[in-house]
Amino acid sequence: MFSFNMFDHPIPRVFQNRFSTQYRCFSVSMLAGPNDRSDVEKGGKIIMPPSALDQLSRLNITYPMLFKLTNKNSDRMTHCGVLEFVADEGICYLPHWMMQNLLLEEGGLVQVESVNLQVATYSKFQPQSPDFLDITNPKAVLENALRNFACLTTGDVIAINYNEKIYELRVMETKPDKAVSIIECDMNVDFDAPLGYKEPERNTQHEETADVEADHSGYVSDIGFRAFSGSGNRLDGKKKGVEPSPSPIKPGEIRRGIPNYDFKIGKITFIRNSRPLVKKVEEDEAGSRFIAFSGEGQSLRKKGRKP
Repeated sequence: MFSFNMFDHPIPRVFQNRFSTQYRCFSVSMLAGPNDRSDVEKGGKIIMPPSALDQLSRLNITYPMLFKLTNKNSDRMTHCGVLEFVADEGICYLPHWMMQNLLLEEGGLVQVESVNLQVATYSKFQPQSPDFLDITNPKAVLENALRNFACLTTGDVIAINYNEKIYELRVMETKPDKAVSIIECDMNVDFDAPLGYKEPERNTQHEETADVEADHSGYVSDIGFRAFSGSGNRLDGKKKGVEPSPSPIKPGEIRRGIPNYDFKIGKITFIRNSRPLVKKVEEDEAGSRFIAFSGEGQSLRKKGRKP
């Protein structure tokens, strides 16, 4: 018995575990229906037709479903997930920021292919406006916004909605690959300086004036109390004819007051003469000395002279 091998090389097997097709893409605002689908604009997932789900269910693909979108006319590509399979046949709906990254217009052709991406471990973002610095906790805001995304691609400009304002961030770097999956992952996030941000200039004038000694001779005459230097007001509203002109005080005449250590709350003391009375103090001290048998006696009987 003889056997003949008609082919020198084995026939390559066609793998049927890859989804690849073309759709005409439209923005979410073109999606027909009574419900508002603004939630699609807040994430990185698309809406595909039901026929795509039928094909994907027959293929041996991995979950979650991740896709690579390619615009062959501009050689631009990105990655996304799928939200629902409710679009019309031959049509898919993309977020507006994703269509801008792909340079697609309404009704343009996009190639959709199923892919497997590695789980993200690190990503770096650059805000496209300094207004992003006004957010109190940007990492928490970004973490909450990325829950609506399935994957990230280096070079994309994603859009997040916070406080009724849209902030754009460019994906500067992703690890371990240029396209990663962020579903159920532990990813470290870092931020680059916002586009157009300028660091505040530091004032170096205080360093130059620190070596120069301050000259207080120009305002020594203004230090101290000036009696009756204020301005008065009349009840009838008329202005006074004579303005107060207090005489300048010489620096040598300024003396520091002596504190009143016997001050009590609610008691007003009028000091007439601040000079100490030395003689009076000595007399008071002499009068307060104790002298034995220095008192005067009194008698109950009044002595009187006889006539």
